[in-house]
Amino acid sequence: MAQNIDRGSLSAIFSGGNTDARPVLQCVQIKPLQGSVERYRVVFNDISNFVQSMLAIQANHVVTEGKLKKGCFVRLKSFTANSIKGKRILIVLDLDVLEELGVCDKIGDPQPLQIGEDEDVKPNPTTISSGGFYGEQKHQPQQQSLPSRSNPSASSSHGNIYPIEALSPYANKWTIKARCTSKSEIKTWHNKNGEGKLFSVNLLDESGEIKATGFNDQCDALYDLFQEGHVYYITSPCRVQLAKKQYTNLNNDYELSFERDTLVEKAEEQDGVPQVRFNFTNIGDLQTVEKDSVIDTIGILKEVAEVTQITSKTTSKPYDKRELTLVDNTGYSVRLTIWGNSASSFDVAEDSVIAFKGVKVSDFGGRSLSLLSSGSMSVDPDIDEAHKLKGWYDAQGRTDTFSSHASMGASAGAAGGRGDPLKTIVQVKEEELGFSEATDYFTTKATIIYIKQDNVSYPACASPDCNKKVIEQDPGQWRCEKCDKTFPKPEYRYIMSLNVSDHTGQIWLSCFDDVGRMIMGMSADQLNELKENDEKAAGEIFQEANCQTYLFKCRAKMDNFQDQRRVRYQVSGASPLNYTSESAKLADLIKLYH
Repeated sequence: MAQNIDRGSLSAIFSGGNTDARPVLQCVQIKPLQGSVERYRVVFNDISNFVQSMLAIQANHVVTEGKLKKGCFVRLKSFTANSIKGKRILIVLDLDVLEELGVCDKIGDPQPLQIGEDEDVKPNPTTISSGGFYGEQKHQPQQQSLPSRSNPSASSSHGNIYPIEALSPYANKWTIKARCTSKSEIKTWHNKNGEGKLFSVNLLDESGEIKATGFNDQCDALYDLFQEGHVYYITSPCRVQLAKKQYTNLNNDYELSFERDTLVEKAEEQDGVPQVRFNFTNIGDLQTVEKDSVIDTIGILKEVAEVTQITSKTTSKPYDKRELTLVDNTGYSVRLTIWGNSASSFDVAEDSVIAFKGVKVSDFGGRSLSLLSSGSMSVDPDIDEAHKLKGWYDAQGRTDTFSSHASMGASAGAAGGRGDPLKTIVQVKEEELGFSEATDYFTTKATIIYIKQDNVSYPACASPDCNKKVIEQDPGQWRCEKCDKTFPKPEYRYIMSLNVSDHTGQIWLSCFDDVGRMIMGMSADQLNELKENDEKAAGEIFQEANCQTYLFKCRAKMDNFQDQRRVRYQVSGASPLNYTSESAKLADLIKLYH
């Protein structure tokens, strides 16, 4: 196997001489990182050296799909080399797992990668298929810097473009190239400490999204420069800090705060950076979405109400609001509220397609939606989902009758009033359940043959009805951003991946706390404590959970994340077999042959 590895490639990468290579390395360790976003730390080996690496979010699928394993071989396709706290770190944006090479024990005796202490390791991005996005720029944009920038010409070359995914509080001397997908209004505040103003923008590149905020002087200097849809270079100094999750809907642990010397320039080249990225939830699926979740949705504008005004209970200020009615091809309608200037200036014709990013799900009237101040809407966007929806509406949807979630009642379950047909695993696959726009529901009788023991649970908020993931800031200090509270310890909750089998095939299912408790026979807190004190005993609990047969109620839905389309099978409920009823069913089947 050693002949397959590109020996010495890690040293070449960090020395700056091998940035265009696609090295083959061995994976010798995989560990999940603590945080509100699913991230993985990986150690790669090139026989001579090993290096700590971090997978970008869009590369997580190689772990969740079970492809990236300890001892396997990979080919790195896109990465950046960084120095964080004096350590060499690879940020891996894209890679291929070479499954045909199999897995084996660690090859060689690799040593930690050592670079001279006097060497300043700068981010060394590889080139990927994005019009030179991570490589050298073919055109240099005209300087449009802040008035307070003392030496704007120093950053004119943009030689080192960082991906947003690689930004952290430990990165310095960076430049990102990103599209402004959303810009807020200017907000002001007055309190005992004084007064001020701020605005924020959402920034997007090929690796991810991040929120950036400008306060006071930076608000004055930058507000008019940022325009939605345009591409900008942003160069440090610019503070990278932990994101305040209650104020953002983006999937990033960090956010930016513009400083006095932050350089912002409008890019001459507006191509090569993606447009707004959506992860749509169909209107028909809203009943299965947890209250207060933040989602993206798309629909046909069926009705537009007049602007009304409400008075805030906290500030006593009046706010404009307007209610819109959206429909889609699931046969459901939903009421969506927009606020402020978005409400008063709304001028979109009925029967248009509107895509919303960052709307909050409420259980008022069954299910309703509200556009967040950090959210955005796109009218008749040039995307596949919009074209399909418009085609359906023009062909038949215009005359259809739509159901409202309000008629279902706020307490209706995900499967309430719906028959979930019993399917074998091969039927689920052959009938392509979950491949259509609508969510498919089914029940299957299957036996657990494997439970992933990594990431079997997560630390959750101890507040009633919250269940959000908490972050350990200090020993004995677990913080929930949603509740704005700190707890001495979390309440662990199951988030399990099961491989189940019947006589026709195998399938991966995901399940949550209630189902996990039934399968494991104990709470996630108890299992987590057992793993810490007696790992062998915990392993026996997993073994006992295997080879047990259940009736699983499932939902199948196409998941579109980071341009990767795949069907997810989620368990909404499970129950042990009732052997009396199962025997009666078999007896009835036997009678059919007589």
